[in-house]
Amino acid sequence: MELSRVDLNLLVYLDVLLRERNVTRAASALGITQPAMSNGLRRLRETFDDPLLVRTGDGMSPTERALTLQPQLRTILASIEQVVEPTEFDAASSSRVFRIMTSDYGESTLIPLLLAVIAEQAPDVILDVLTPSDMSFSEVEQGHVDLVINRFDEMPQAFHQATLWHDTFSCLVSTDNPIADAFTLDNYLAGKHVWVNKTGMGASMGITPKDTNRLGWVDEALKRIGHQRNISVFTRHYQSALKMAEQQHLIVTIPTRAALSQMDNPKLVVHKPPFEVPPFELKMAWSPLLQHNRAHQWLRRIALDVAHHS
Repeated sequence: MELSRVDLNLLVYLDVLLRERNVTRAASALGITQPAMSNGLRRLRETFDDPLLVRTGDGMSPTERALTLQPQLRTILASIEQVVEPTEFDAASSSRVFRIMTSDYGESTLIPLLLAVIAEQAPDVILDVLTPSDMSFSEVEQGHVDLVINRFDEMPQAFHQATLWHDTFSCLVSTDNPIADAFTLDNYLAGKHVWVNKTGMGASMGITPKDTNRLGWVDEALKRIGHQRNISVFTRHYQSALKMAEQQHLIVTIPTRAALSQMDNPKLVVHKPPFEVPPFELKMAWSPLLQHNRAHQWLRRIALDVAHHS
């Protein structure tokens, strides 16, 4: 087949069809009509002499040929995008919307720093901040989200990633709490605790004190020394946990960067945990589809810069 006889726009159609696996959604993503997309799929089938997408009980599923083509398509289209895009991203005149998926921890610690730089360099740029339960890794891989900022136990190998910072843990207690001036391990274990942690990708699930394998870094650290804390409240929101810490009977153990936001709060005292909790990394990850995008490169650069200088 001669390249001159191939409509290269069809490659864009096929890339979107294989991501969406639905003609209507693919048409919407490209801003064309459904009949136009259906016609494009027909021409693609003729070009590749393969059905490419077939109807199954789960909707439209790619054929073996289509699955082979998909990574090649992404590489080709990313290279073309890199060639035709402007040499630099003009942040000062851009009104682009960047979508960032992050936990409450990332939203309360990193995002304000990022916003300050964006306001100075790109005043018309908009941030759409999503929670980890809003989308799946698959949707991130398809480029629907610009950055995922979180602590990751695991991540798809195809993703690009960079470490933003390392953080430790600190404890917050009310100044009226009897253990505020005697913050020992025994007193810590005798108290009642607020559990606060990130949610996973996809639908969020409930948790109980019996789920020892899912409780996270703090409880794993206690388990290693043969102890377990008495958890009274489970929350996924750091701002809520910070308010709960003001109650006389509760102890909140959270990342230090979040805890230090309360240093000027006269109702709270910040303590180092009375046991060893390993530090963790806050990372950002992004789809390989966005690796060479100039605007995306600008966003990644300023995110790393503010993180490393904070």
